[in-house]
Amino acid sequence: MAVNYDEVRELALKYALANAVKYGGKADKNAVMSKIMAERRDLRRFAREVLRIVEEVIQQVNSMSIDEQINMVRSRWPELLEERKEETRRTVETLPPLPNDEIYDMIVLRFAPNPDFVLTLGNARPAILNYAYKLRYERLGKKSKFILRFEDTDPKVKRPFIDDPQIRERYSDSDLINYRFIIDDLEWLNIRPDETYIQSDRVVEGVYYDVARRLIEIGGAYVCTCPEDVWRRYRDSKQPCPCRSRNVEENLELFEKMLKGEFREGEAVVRIKTDMAHPDPSVRDWVALRIVNALHPRLVLKYGENFAERYKVWPTYNFAVAVDDHMMGVTHVLRAQEHRINTVKQSYIFKYLDWRQPETIHFGRLHIEGATLSKSKLRELGLRYDDPRLPTLAGLRERGILPEAIWEIMLNVGIKPSDARISLANLYSINRKYLDERANRYLAVIDPVMVEISGLSRDVIAVEIPYHPSHPERGKRRIELRAVNGKILIYLSRGDVELLRKRRKIRLLELMNVEYMGESDGKIIARFLSFDLEDARRDKLDIVQWVPAESNIEITVERVDKTPLTVRDFVKESGLAEPDLSKLRKGEPAQLFRYGFVKVLGERDGKLLLRFIHE
Repeated sequence: MAVNYDEVRELALKYALANAVKYGGKADKNAVMSKIMAERRDLRRFAREVLRIVEEVIQQVNSMSIDEQINMVRSRWPELLEERKEETRRTVETLPPLPNDEIYDMIVLRFAPNPDFVLTLGNARPAILNYAYKLRYERLGKKSKFILRFEDTDPKVKRPFIDDPQIRERYSDSDLINYRFIIDDLEWLNIRPDETYIQSDRVVEGVYYDVARRLIEIGGAYVCTCPEDVWRRYRDSKQPCPCRSRNVEENLELFEKMLKGEFREGEAVVRIKTDMAHPDPSVRDWVALRIVNALHPRLVLKYGENFAERYKVWPTYNFAVAVDDHMMGVTHVLRAQEHRINTVKQSYIFKYLDWRQPETIHFGRLHIEGATLSKSKLRELGLRYDDPRLPTLAGLRERGILPEAIWEIMLNVGIKPSDARISLANLYSINRKYLDERANRYLAVIDPVMVEISGLSRDVIAVEIPYHPSHPERGKRRIELRAVNGKILIYLSRGDVELLRKRRKIRLLELMNVEYMGESDGKIIARFLSFDLEDARRDKLDIVQWVPAESNIEITVERVDKTPLTVRDFVKESGLAEPDLSKLRKGEPAQLFRYGFVKVLGERDGKLLLRFIHE
């Protein structure tokens, strides 16, 4: 072997791990080769041998979990993590300081999804902003913590479960719920919680029941047995119901009966005493705990039905959030404007128990042009959670959007109180910036038409095309065209054939300048003009891509309709591409010259299937 295997493998491992940690756990072959060739110019003449070692190492690295990758980097090349931190630091520097940050020894933030669906682009905003603030304060040398908390205390309405056979193929029975999907989405976004909690576990632990008893004992809560319609009349007239005047002992006794299952759903609730004259009726003595006549799916899966039967009293959103924010030491809450009234409701818990309420920042709603972020509407579509037509993070990942692009657009939106609107064109523009660096360029034509070019004096025309114009270290491939009687055959896209007919002269990318002469036997007839690029520039010729007729592969490009991220059928376009495209592995991106970015899906029916990402 022309190279030192152990030496090159060590170098490849270093850069493969660094690339994987940076890009969500999957290393990119071209990026690793680029790093090696930039550092070791002497290895360039052994590129093939080096590539074989790199591919072997990447297979090993990509089979590791992200935590295993980080631990290996930390133990062997910690300076690479520092480089990564420095890149992240630059992205969070524009965030304004959080209110009253100076009075806290540690800044504690949380992301608290309900696991009734996978994360959408809308969920990415609070996840990224909260985690970005954790990183911001780390940069300043201040202790900070990011908590992931699953808010799953509504087992009847927001069931944390997707009964999908394709999910069963991916996860074990104990993972059939959406918690794992959300963790996967966060890992893809390079968000790694310091602590993780599940509220249904805390119900089992009795955390919320203990706080409810304390509130009843100090007169801040009571058990209400009024029928719902009767209670509503009291509320609307701003009058307390008779249950409000019960003594502590009666309330505690009724609460224990609720826990023992002596009441049915709707017969008793625990209410927080608030201001019955509050202008917002929802604030008036709001419900803290209620009886839910449904088994919690997660408890059934984890402990069995008999165990789950014991837990029929569940805290409401506002009660559980207030308790957990205090007990978990949350200092700052970043959430949408729609939660403003919830902040008011929760304030009663903090006042009664003499707890400090977290600093709360409310930001506006996020809208995305051409798509809905409503989970209920997305569920109604009946598509897989990772369908590339959906604005779920899994769908965007399948489409080919990179986590860096989502980070950038969310940091650009920031925590403004006004509503924000994201255009898909903007998301694609940002994603293009990151893909452009990663994706190599390839020749391909859609709806191919054969073109015969005459007037050539050479028997063999050879061109060397770089894989990436900005990265010469990635190398080139050589494409040869053999002339017979001074003629060669190539394919052009039908659209470029129309351009040739209209303009009469065009330049074939990296090859030659030709002139339209007519059509014969189903072929377009063209005449060779010159090889010189300067001639094309002088005559302002359009540059089009092409594929050799003798050496090519069949491709199918799967495209989302022109109004992406809506439910439309995929459009499939057939074409031809240069053979080198088939060397890419499933999931790798590529740029087809003058067409756009695509993602390799694998071979199907003898053709290479690609997914169109965007132009």
